[in-house]
Amino acid sequence: MMRSLWTAASGMNGQQYNIDTISNNLANVNTNGYKQVRAEFEDLIYMTSRLAGTPATEQTVVPEGIQVGHGTRVAATQRIFEQGSLQATAVPSDMAIAGEGFFRVKLLDGSWGYTRDGSFQIDSNGQFVTSNGYMLQPNLIMPEGFQQESIAISQDGRVTVRVNGQQDPLEVGQVNLYRFVNPAGLQAVGENLFKMTNASGDPIGGRPGFEGMGRIQHKFLENSNVSMVKEMVNMIVAQRAYELNSKAIQTSDSMLQTANSLKR
Repeated sequence: MMRSLWTAASGMNGQQYNIDTISNNLANVNTNGYKQVRAEFEDLIYMTSRLAGTPATEQTVVPEGIQVGHGTRVAATQRIFEQGSLQATAVPSDMAIAGEGFFRVKLLDGSWGYTRDGSFQIDSNGQFVTSNGYMLQPNLIMPEGFQQESIAISQDGRVTVRVNGQQDPLEVGQVNLYRFVNPAGLQAVGENLFKMTNASGDPIGGRPGFEGMGRIQHKFLENSNVSMVKEMVNMIVAQRAYELNSKAIQTSDSMLQTANSLKR
């Protein structure tokens, strides 16, 4: 059996995975805080017929070897944490991070989730929660009789609000951010959330605007960092690569057909 059949098939499988990754990026072009994912590939093991440096005569060696590859496979999916554009919303509970860092929320099982999506709401208990009800940590609880339009969040995360009957704003809490040594090692779990892994390292908490943390932009949201033009170009390249690999399989099949039709 010709090796090229399986080599080209691995190329088709790789480009199919590439298209799957590109389509997920395009599907999330309007997702708050979404970060682009890039598929990365590596070549497979080589069959070596002759090693470079093999002695040719008593005084010389072969300058080049003879190797043939066996195709490709997906090596990793790299998430690119490039800053997305910020969009003004005028919603008092919205926040965006300009720079490095994540918001931390408490999940239903008690574990921590990390997100760049700052589209928070205020529930019936006056708490800042995500659209799925996960509480922002440290917890922010608005006092009774607060005026939602008066909520103010400074760039370093201090939250103040006015209460009915009072003139001076009341400081109710502090928004902290968390960053990781290797954010690309975080595990995406859906719902705009990431979880810590051994590859990402432990979270490093701190006030926004200090010790490498980004700043809070109140009444803004971070858009997806997916570039539609770039993804369309990548899709065209992947499609052409898929077609070329399928042509290689057709050519190998034609060569096998020719060999089978030979007569003695």
